[in-house]
Amino acid sequence: MKVRQPLYIWAGIIIAILAIGTLGFMVIEKWSFIDALYMTIITITTVGYQEIRPLSDAGKIFNIFFIILSFSTFTYALASVTRYIVSGEMALHFKNKKIMSTLDTLNHHVIICGFGRNGQQAALTLIDQQTPFVVIEPEEKHIQEFMLTYPQLIFLKGDATDDMILKKAGIERAVSLITTLPEDADNVFIVLSARSLNNHLQIISRASHNSAVAKLKKAGANHVIMPDKIGGKHMATIVSKPDVVAFIDYLTGHEDESMNIEAVDYSHLPDAIKDTTLQHIMEWKQTGVNCIGIKQKNGRFLINPPENTIISEGMKLIILGSKQQIQKMKSNLMQ
Repeated sequence: MKVRQPLYIWAGIIIAILAIGTLGFMVIEKWSFIDALYMTIITITTVGYQEIRPLSDAGKIFNIFFIILSFSTFTYALASVTRYIVSGEMALHFKNKKIMSTLDTLNHHVIICGFGRNGQQAALTLIDQQTPFVVIEPEEKHIQEFMLTYPQLIFLKGDATDDMILKKAGIERAVSLITTLPEDADNVFIVLSARSLNNHLQIISRASHNSAVAKLKKAGANHVIMPDKIGGKHMATIVSKPDVVAFIDYLTGHEDESMNIEAVDYSHLPDAIKDTTLQHIMEWKQTGVNCIGIKQKNGRFLINPPENTIISEGMKLIILGSKQQIQKMKSNLMQ
């Protein structure tokens, strides 16, 4: 997001040169504005046209100094403006302004720190779930490659260990932060900073070594993921339980026909079905979703709960359904 020279600086230099030349000829030679401007332009561009009128000695002295002082500056400024436009920096400058404007309006979004393989996979999942997010990544090549497919990506080029970058990403208004940097020390630093800036933030951190897990949780991470450990376990499970793994992959896939698992908090239920049985809730405006579990007040999960279970404050329903079914259910809850 770095711009070599803002367009307005070079444009201002060009305008200043034109103004100095025009005013000089108007004051010294008593020329009209048009004649003075015309003389200024043919002088600094060295096109070689004849002067409008013979210059006085004072006018000649002014023109000598004006040529010496303005020619190289004007040429360099004009070249900079041209390069700025042709190289795409101007488009990038306005795109960055649009990104910053969008960031100011984001609420309840996710911040992804690091945009390697893990960060990009997290982004794909959030896109699939239509969850707004912001990416913080120092290497622009990772961002540009992703934007070839997803040009709507909102990103900040910078170091996520910098508190100012986290603030620009709207960390005070975010609901979650995912840090996927390869160095555990960097992830610990980000978790510490993020937790101090937003005490209610849900933080998910990557860890490369077992020794970092406890440190990350102590720093404030809600969940710590070890990609290598999960990958190895997944591959071993494929050997022993291939059908189970295939089913789980189907649940978490990106295909339109794939199933999805969602959590519905008690507070999101309409008053008409709060503190009622699970059966009553699932029959309310039937959408075809199924409840496969309940997270109880104490944090324990009740798998395949009985229909007569009373859903009370502090509980969450874990439901299973297609994208269309879950979207319909969410629409019903918002009414």
